[in-house]
Amino acid sequence: MDLSNGSYLVGWGTLSLVNAGLAQGKGRSGLNWWLLSLLLGPVATFLIVFLDPLSKKAG
Repeated sequence: MDLSNGSYLVGWGTLSLVNAGLAQGKGRSGLNWWLLSLLLGPVATFLIVFLDPLSKKAG
């Protein structure tokens, strides 16, 4: 597999941004999940999809 063109990194970075958006949609920190996604990639996507959304506190 030739990774010299950088497409692997572009895909990984795009996935991390998608994960941040998914996390925000579930009431979680987009920044924290973006950073976690940079490390874990597809594993973080799996976690975001299957974790329950955070409940909003009445305030």
